[in-house]
Amino acid sequence: MTPAVTGTESTLPRIILTSFVLLSFLRSGNAAGITSTFIRSEYPSVDIPLNNKVFAVPKGYNAPQQLHITQGDYDGKAVIISWVTANEPGDSKVQYGTSAKKYEFSAKGVVTNYTFYQYKSGYIHHCLVEGLEYDTKYYYKIGNGDSSREFWFTTPPKIDPNSHYTFGIIGDLGQTFNSLSTLEHYMKSSGQAVLFVGDLSYADRYQYNEVGLRWDTWARFIEQSTAYQPWMWSAGNHEIDYMPYMGEVTPFKNYLHRYATPHLASNSSNPLWYAIRRASAHIIVLSSYSPFVKYTPQWRWLAEELKRVDREKTPWLIVLMHVPLYNSNDVHYMEGESMRAVFERWFIQYKVDVVFAGHVHAYERSYRISNIRYNVTSGYQYPIPDKSAPVYITVGDGGNQEGLAGRFRNPQPDYSAFREASYGHSTLELINRTHALYHWNRNDDGKKTAMDAFILDNQYWSANHRRRKLKKHNVRKTMDEIAMY
Repeated sequence: MTPAVTGTESTLPRIILTSFVLLSFLRSGNAAGITSTFIRSEYPSVDIPLNNKVFAVPKGYNAPQQLHITQGDYDGKAVIISWVTANEPGDSKVQYGTSAKKYEFSAKGVVTNYTFYQYKSGYIHHCLVEGLEYDTKYYYKIGNGDSSREFWFTTPPKIDPNSHYTFGIIGDLGQTFNSLSTLEHYMKSSGQAVLFVGDLSYADRYQYNEVGLRWDTWARFIEQSTAYQPWMWSAGNHEIDYMPYMGEVTPFKNYLHRYATPHLASNSSNPLWYAIRRASAHIIVLSSYSPFVKYTPQWRWLAEELKRVDREKTPWLIVLMHVPLYNSNDVHYMEGESMRAVFERWFIQYKVDVVFAGHVHAYERSYRISNIRYNVTSGYQYPIPDKSAPVYITVGDGGNQEGLAGRFRNPQPDYSAFREASYGHSTLELINRTHALYHWNRNDDGKKTAMDAFILDNQYWSANHRRRKLKKHNVRKTMDEIAMY
């Protein structure tokens, strides 16, 4: 891993050059961490007015709305398409094909609805479209007559160690003007699918019927992206919606009705934790707010799922969760410690490449460090550099109305590489089996500003001595490929 390359005017070639000039130095130890001195100027951090066009209900009686898709199977040859009809159930059928306006196939979904206090949801449809071809653009149509709507999506490349693919990473989004800036910036990137690290709508900041209504507005807001490419969901604390004063005590009720996940495809017993393979990545989603200690269902599932990871086919191993295991912000400081104590050894044993989290409304990236030596009697209470450990990245900076977490702890811990309290999003471009390009973009008063970037070495292929020759041979080719983007 190379150090942060910072500055508003940095270009990609400069990032690449600087990264490789410093590569040998960084492999011998961690560089000094950077705390950005940037102070964000005033910009609205309040919810977008409900009459804004981003919340518009589509025209036509019972027209499908709130479209969102996610991966529908283990290997990327299926999608789950979800939507809502407001007036009546209507048809749960999806028509689709590889040519616009020509729908050769169809799939039938299921429909459900629910109540939350006195709010009654629309009719929520989930349709599994499977048997798709890799790397293919599909057009799909939902609804009938004048109320029908048409969209498209592209399937990922086949599972292959050298599949080139770009993920966006977004967390703690909400529905403010900053949220809109983050979404618009991401949509202009090369991202092909989103890894979402929890806290979706922030509807729980409202009361009574407004809670359900704000889940509706958020889904209409993000439809401009989620109808066209898959978002892989993970749940945060703002999805719990535990509100006894309203008589609502079933956790995740709104979220679980609205956002389907392909958990059964990875033998998970619960939609809140699951795994998928996509292109060259094996992605594991964990639930910070479900039991995870030894012998719980989530613990048992993760123990088995990690054994299924085949780094020869999917060299990149990525973990998503909501609460960061390492965080140097005063906000939510050490909240991830209990999960770290349970799972960190596994992350190192199985050579996880990167762990993405949200929750803290700021950006932070760590060096490769671990604290697995620590216990109540050892005295080794501080994290140390560990080449076998993942990089931990916090991207809880999507733009919600709670505002930024600007109180970083001083001095900056040795494990912290770069941190800044700003809104933004990240992308992770998997170049081949050995290298990936990561970068974080700040939302600076509505402008996209590249602030942090580094070349990520693959843990499995970098550590395997038998593959050093292959890696060395591919370094120049890799950099040539990166320079093209």
